Order: sequence, then structure tokens, then C-alpha cells
Amino acid sequence: MPKVKVSGIINAPADEVWKSVSDFNSLDEFVEAIANCTTEGSGIGAVRTLTLEDGGKVKEKLESQDDDKKILTYSIVESPMPIENYTGTMEVKGLENGQSEFRWSSTFETAEEAKDDMKEALEGLYKVGVKGLQQKFSS
Repeated sequence: MPKVKVSGIINAPADEVWKSVSDFNSLDEFVEAIANCTTEGSGIGAVRTLTLEDGGKVKEKLESQDDDKKILTYSIVESPMPIENYTGTMEVKGLENGQSEFRWSSTFETAEEAKDDMKEALEGLYKVGVKGLQQKFSS
């Protein structure tokens, strides 16, 4: 099962970064590739629909959220990408001097011939998310 993991240092305390990351309806605020985000329901089981810049739509379901440990997991319910059994994890860890580390990872299944392309696409998306959070908290 392929795994993708990206992380980066954010110049803000973990609690502040977690407010952005844990808001299941705010992915479009720090991931440039997402044009719009809407959510049905709230809490565990909520489903968000991400409209991508290219018009594609991805539906994701919030599977778990631990505010103390600052970890949330979600699954993809519907996607134009050739992936199945996708589980994504977003995590924020506090560091010294008021910084934090944001980690975004996933596991998924896909056809062997699509594996490298899907890993590359997801890694690129996660890097955009890290960069977006860095920019959001840079001022």
C-alpha cells in the first residue's frame, strides 16, 4: 500500500495552526489547488466536498479528530483519481520557540501502473498545503 508523507515548520504555536487544520470546512483557506470547500454535517462523519481549480470534485469524510493530540484522519468517499481505500492524516506538533510542525500523510490503494503518478500528485498537493499554512502564519 503506497504511503505519502510531507511535513513542514510553521511559524505559529500549535494551537493556532490546529485551529486552521482542524476546521474541516477550511481546506480551501490554505491549499491553493482547492477553489471551494463545502461541508455537510459536523463532527465525526461530516462530509466535505472539495472543488478543485480544474473543476474536479473530491468528497472526503472526517473519520476521527483528537484535539488534545492535534490529529485528524479522513477518508476519500468519491474522487476522480484512480485511488481506493484512501486514509489521510493531518497532525500538528508543538515545537520550541512558538513554532509547530505540520504533517500530512496518507495511505491508499491504486493500480500498479498509477502508483507513482498518484504518489507524486498527492505529495505535490500536501506540499502546497504546507506552503499555504506557512504563508498564512508568516505575517
